[in-house]
Amino acid sequence: MASARRGRGGGGVNGVVRPRPRDRGDGGGSMAGRVAVLAFCVAGIWSAYIYQGVLQETLSTKRFGPEARRFEHLAFLNFAQNVVCFVWSFIMIKLWSGGSSSAGRAPLWKYWGVSVTNTIGPTMGIEALKYISYPAQVLAKSSKMIPVMLMGTVLYGVKYTFPEYLCTFLVAGGVSSFALLKTSSKTIKKLANPNAPLGYTLCFLNLAFDGYTNSTQDLIKSRFPKTNPWDIMLGMNLWGTIYNAVIMFVAPLLFSNWPYANGFEAVKFCQDNPEVAWDIFYFCLCGAVGQNFIFLTISRFGSLTNTTITTTRKFMSIVVSSVISGNPLSPKQWGSVVMVFSGLSIQIYLKWKKKKGREHKE
Repeated sequence: MASARRGRGGGGVNGVVRPRPRDRGDGGGSMAGRVAVLAFCVAGIWSAYIYQGVLQETLSTKRFGPEARRFEHLAFLNFAQNVVCFVWSFIMIKLWSGGSSSAGRAPLWKYWGVSVTNTIGPTMGIEALKYISYPAQVLAKSSKMIPVMLMGTVLYGVKYTFPEYLCTFLVAGGVSSFALLKTSSKTIKKLANPNAPLGYTLCFLNLAFDGYTNSTQDLIKSRFPKTNPWDIMLGMNLWGTIYNAVIMFVAPLLFSNWPYANGFEAVKFCQDNPEVAWDIFYFCLCGAVGQNFIFLTISRFGSLTNTTITTTRKFMSIVVSSVISGNPLSPKQWGSVVMVFSGLSIQIYLKWKKKKGREHKE
């Protein structure tokens, strides 16, 4: 789910590198028109991804059918997302760039390697919902700055400013305290296999794989500058579909005791419970539509605006999960949530300040 470097505004959903134009503080059109477009983008991103989060949580916690069975094959969501986003990107390419030359654009085979990590990473993030709650998963996946700064300090000797360390301290402290605080029994009962250490480990591995995926996508984009976001979305999801199809449909035929996700069982479950099939379809559609709004936001207002919108969306997803989906948070847990998003807000402010400094020098 996919997918999506959100913190930097450079990554995307399902292995999509978002367009990275210069952040704009102004632009053509009237102020009222720009405000209307911005409101449209905010509404689109919030509605698509908040509803996708609700569907993701529903599929991971709800019991379906007369036998009250869980949908155990959460990795199937990643496969379905690959298929829908592949078809979506193919349609968009035909609609918007069907007659353009392929010269200067990355060939499809360039994506086969990076698609491996883009297949494994999101699957780990989705599987984490078997072990931790959706709010916990959102918080854990919001802490991408932690491994980035850690790797930068340890491996490359990068020096960070005090405000940057403060951001990291707030995010790390918020996630850690949330993980250590007692989760309500009502929330625990909804989980398939409550296991907080395993759930958080899967989330952080998801971040590590995403970091490699995003940096490799940036490299492809720099080497093939005419490659557009739909080209990358197509290539990543083509190979993701192939890899997931092999893992979920071919491997179970070759190994009788295949221990991982079984696509045949997932399809059978959807046939027995059509509600699940529709939820999966809407989940995938939300990811594809949401990506459209992200592209529009970055192209019209820049990556900093997009980062702000997606960060506030994550906070609202936690609120929705707590209030609507019945995952009550204690006052101390809400304090942890505020710590994390305070750190992210300071990070956004620091980026805005650097941007203004560059513009002033120019």
